[in-house]
Amino acid sequence: MADRSQYEELARQISAIGAVKRGLARVLPAQCPSGSAAALALVGRYGEMRMSRLAELLAVDMSVTSRHVAHVVDRGWIERSPDPDDRRSRILRITPAGEELLDDMARRTTDMFARTLKDWTDEDVGLLNTLLARLRDCVTEKEVHGYDHTNRCAGRPRQDT
Repeated sequence: MADRSQYEELARQISAIGAVKRGLARVLPAQCPSGSAAALALVGRYGEMRMSRLAELLAVDMSVTSRHVAHVVDRGWIERSPDPDDRRSRILRITPAGEELLDDMARRTTDMFARTLKDWTDEDVGLLNTLLARLRDCVTEKEVHGYDHTNRCAGRPRQDT
């Protein structure tokens, strides 16, 4: 287990991630704020889903999710259709215009990181990816399962995220 001062420094560093997020927001298209971009990216990555699932993935309440979804639906990037299994629910699907926007956003963010981290080695970037994925898994696992360390949190994280 790491020394407490290391956890305190980690908390400071994670708090400062806001600067990275603001940098990412600056490269996104003006018509697609970060919350909408996150909703679009999740539907693009995981495929069609109910609004409740998107709220879970975004880790926000339904009212916030509804605002993000309304924004992307109004712009034609996601479509809502009745859920055949539950007519009260809606299924969200990415549209071709949404996929085109996702491709553009991926190119923009990749280019931004490539410029920003051009002096980093491939190993450093790979290690950052691995450790961030592991941190995300640990935090997510604890939110969902308490302190059960049976998942990737306790071991080496997978390399594909």
